[in-house]
Amino acid sequence: MQRRAFLTTGAGLAGLNAFPCHLLAGARKEASDIVTLGPRKIRLSRLAQGTGTNGGGGSSNQTKKLGLGGVGDLLKAGHDNGLTFWDSADQYGTHAHVKEGLRRVPRDKVVIMSKTHASTEAEMKADIDRFRREIGTDYIDILLLHCMMDGTWPERKKGAMEYISQLQEKGVVRTKGVSCHTLAALKTAARTPWVEVDLARLNPAGVAMDGPPAQVIPVLQEMKAAGKGIIGMKILGAGKLRDKADECLQFALAQDVLDCFTIGAESIAEMSDLLRKIPAASTRG
Repeated sequence: MQRRAFLTTGAGLAGLNAFPCHLLAGARKEASDIVTLGPRKIRLSRLAQGTGTNGGGGSSNQTKKLGLGGVGDLLKAGHDNGLTFWDSADQYGTHAHVKEGLRRVPRDKVVIMSKTHASTEAEMKADIDRFRREIGTDYIDILLLHCMMDGTWPERKKGAMEYISQLQEKGVVRTKGVSCHTLAALKTAARTPWVEVDLARLNPAGVAMDGPPAQVIPVLQEMKAAGKGIIGMKILGAGKLRDKADECLQFALAQDVLDCFTIGAESIAEMSDLLRKIPAASTRG
């Protein structure tokens, strides 16, 4: 079986106990590799430090387990190891934690992503002012419409989208896009020119995804062909595939459709383990 055929069709992805490592081994990749994301050419590390494992209602595993100072320490430790991409969201309640990280790391040394549930212009105006105040920054590098669930989301989000475009022209937002949680929403994102960056769920077992990998990967290929940047998420299935981390990392690192990916480590030790596992997974055969 050809490597590309395996990645495209998703054959054998259900059986992680017999993971076909020899089909996925490639060039060595590091978590700290600097990659270029999307048409705005945002330069960031291959691995993003996620802050919202099981995030919702203004909190996350990270905020509950580590607190303000602990997340700040985690972000600083990641930066010291070359991770320049911080993933946050209003839903996770982690803006204050990112601000704590910025007490330790200069603003221009990290790329900050956040996400909004705003639908109207007025809601987006209120959100962007609050986000910048909570994070302690004049600008957001990557701003996403959070958790699109239906194929008609551009109609519902038109006001927010138009205002985000204005913010982009003013330099308040560097690049924009969506996170998707259904296949219909993902397909719409692929064909919507406004979307420059997509946060897409992808792992070899299809856990917490928009559909099986065999259905999702062709949509991501369409996005890439349109010049969009793609950030992978749910690489470890929202933690459900932690016992198969090596296989999941190998799968993510072999995907040409992913520019980078986010994983929410919940301790400095777990983050350090990812830094060790990623290069090993990229070349394991």
